[in-house]
Amino acid sequence: MARILQFPLTSLFRSLSGAHGRSSIQVTKILHDRVGVSSNRKSLNGFRTFCTGEDLSIKKCVPCNSNDIRPMTEQAANELIPKVPGWNLVNETDTLKLNRSWKVKSFTKGLELFQAVADVAEAEGHHPDLHLVGWNNVKIEIWTHAVGGLTENDFILAAKINGLDLQRLLRRKAAT
Repeated sequence: MARILQFPLTSLFRSLSGAHGRSSIQVTKILHDRVGVSSNRKSLNGFRTFCTGEDLSIKKCVPCNSNDIRPMTEQAANELIPKVPGWNLVNETDTLKLNRSWKVKSFTKGLELFQAVADVAEAEGHHPDLHLVGWNNVKIEIWTHAVGGLTENDFILAAKINGLDLQRLLRRKAAT
């Protein structure tokens, strides 16, 4: 869900500056209270970073560890799932994950698909689980292992995978 900021930016900047400056705690409080931006240590609807209505594919995955972030709630995940068409939200033993399947033309086309996804995953520093079942069934699962569930990073990676031109690798009708 997009958030429209109706707070004058000049007021925000005046709040952020002062004769003696502000500590990062004060800046974080101002951003959280007046704009709705969460800090790196607190989450807003399960996100560590502020999620706007912008296209997820233009965002960058951020490094995380279990001290910085918690897995998002199922409600928050349900709000983001429409932004990644073709992906399914699954709950495996209380762990939320994204998954998607494709049928490829051949075994080697499946490996090419994996390489295309691997290139994106390396660039983002966020790595999905890749499965080649049989000779032509590709399945990808995305979740943040470090926190045991979904984070915004997972949706960013799914959006970037959606942006890949995979049609030359797929059978005529792709499975979703």
